[in-house]
Amino acid sequence: MDETRQRQETGGEDAEERDSRQQQIVDMGSATIKTEKGTIHTLTIVGQIEGHQILPPTSKSTKYEHVMPLLASVEESDEVDGLLILLNTVGGDIEAGLAISELISSMRKPTVSLVLGGGHSIGVPLAVSAKVSFIAPSAAMTIHPVRLSGTVIGVSQTFNYFERIQDRIITFVTRNSRVKREDFTKLMLQTGELAADIGSVIYGEQAVQLGLIDRIGGLADALECLHGMIEEERREK
Repeated sequence: MDETRQRQETGGEDAEERDSRQQQIVDMGSATIKTEKGTIHTLTIVGQIEGHQILPPTSKSTKYEHVMPLLASVEESDEVDGLLILLNTVGGDIEAGLAISELISSMRKPTVSLVLGGGHSIGVPLAVSAKVSFIAPSAAMTIHPVRLSGTVIGVSQTFNYFERIQDRIITFVTRNSRVKREDFTKLMLQTGELAADIGSVIYGEQAVQLGLIDRIGGLADALECLHGMIEEERREK
């Protein structure tokens, strides 16, 4: 009788845990995976990075007010050993994207990013913010100057503001990757490649050759790397 009750209770707890995990995926686009090798929190950053302005409900978005406290909880959790970031984003709010990027880059726990589909615009700093970055061979990254929507006052202060924002992005990317500042700036200001725009589109192998991304690979490669980082950290302790 006691064994039956214990199995029922255990089954109930497992069901609750599964429901909680599924709800976490629905609400946050994230999941926690527990194996013998360690516990990995998987965070997806997809669609458009939503900032202070709420996007239409028809737009797929990643909300920074959800991601930021989640990253803090992952860093502080004794149960989570590493973070895997899955990226497929068209870009979005610059301040929100940089805020998330700075949080990831300042984490002590092992972090690995994987660009799938696209890591465009502000997705570039997000991709390089992890300790090790991967990109799928077919994935693309768009690098372009800062864009602002709405009313723009045509005075020198506005253009100086643009330059300062761009410098923040360039500095972050070059600090967190092996790409040379002059190469990244050249890609950002290149003409003739994007229709009615300035900038460049680079793909998996080219991103690695430039030093923007560390390695070509897929999900298995990213997980293997993360498990290795977790194991190395355990040995050091």
